[in-house]
Amino acid sequence: MRRLIGLAVLAMAMACGLTARAADETELDPAKVSDSLKAIFQFGSTSTKQALNANTVTLISGTIGGTYVQFGADLASVLDDGNKLRVLPIVGRGSVQSVADILFLQGVDLGIVRADTLDYLERKGFAKDIKKQFTYVTKLYNEEMHVIASKSVRSLRDLDGKTVSVDLPNGGTFVTALTVFERLGMKPKVVYIEQRIAMEKMKAGQIDAVIVAGGKPYRSVSNFKDDRFHLVNVAYEKPLQKDYLPATLSSKDYPNLIAEGEKVDTIAVPAVLAAYNWAPNTDRYRKLSQFVDAFFTKFPTFQNPPFHPKWKEVSLSAPLQDWIRLPAAEQWLKNNNIEAVTRARFDEFLKQSPTTAAKVQNDGDREALFRQFQAWEADRNARAQAPAQPKPQR
Repeated sequence: MRRLIGLAVLAMAMACGLTARAADETELDPAKVSDSLKAIFQFGSTSTKQALNANTVTLISGTIGGTYVQFGADLASVLDDGNKLRVLPIVGRGSVQSVADILFLQGVDLGIVRADTLDYLERKGFAKDIKKQFTYVTKLYNEEMHVIASKSVRSLRDLDGKTVSVDLPNGGTFVTALTVFERLGMKPKVVYIEQRIAMEKMKAGQIDAVIVAGGKPYRSVSNFKDDRFHLVNVAYEKPLQKDYLPATLSSKDYPNLIAEGEKVDTIAVPAVLAAYNWAPNTDRYRKLSQFVDAFFTKFPTFQNPPFHPKWKEVSLSAPLQDWIRLPAAEQWLKNNNIEAVTRARFDEFLKQSPTTAAKVQNDGDREALFRQFQAWEADRNARAQAPAQPKPQR
């Protein structure tokens, strides 16, 4: 009670002070500037507390400096609209930890995880039927696999038996790296070291390579400069094609690691905006539905500056094999005919590419090709929307 009285006195004092300043300096009363600011002046209000919690969606993102954190900040920037919806991004610790946070951390509604994380947890016996506990709102962007090693290493397979750092075991890089090694039958000596420290150890000759999986341009990779090292090619081999997509890294992405005008082939894994599989009649599901409506409606905003360039790769209708889409998201897409438009473009693409179409033997081949088509289309759209480079002066 004493605390409430004290807060009330403080609020009155602030209000008096603000009134005096308004009279002297003709400033507006802050309480009238925005409805959301009224909560500041309503100390002890039960209704304020209920309203704020009822319309706040909490999103677990990723580590500082990563793409997940920037996406979380972008979502909050665009979608927050006073008391109707607030998006609260939280700095996370990586994909594996985010899966646990969505499942068990009280109050977490959404999280950004890698598409291959749930499969890995099931395959290694850490969880059973875990995909049934999750839904996805949308596939976000593709996260490229960066393999940094000395210039004597020409391909990923050259690292078989070598010492390779795959980041810490609570993120997603180690999941992707170990899955790729397993699929290709490789057996490098794996060490779990934070990326920046691992890069210093590689410079000192203590390890042979560092793997980073993240959306390009990834900060720690962009900041790495040493002429003895480069980005290594990762071939899009058949064992990788079920869960991964082909991708390229260019000298424009990493001028410090790729020679001017050259490209490096690699693979990419989708990042997913995921949620717990709440029953439709729950309050948590209501909040997710509210988030979906705001996010999908305002989605075009994210694909323009100043937001992260990876937003240009996002396709709201992109399917994820073996994942369940949040029903509210599925319904929104159907109501707006998004999936039908995407499939129509794909069918047209097949008609114009008879050689490619001839390779489609079954539904599985068709879905795999459709995912590759969407990755290609996203990359094309990203290039089309990129600002034109100024012509050199002659």
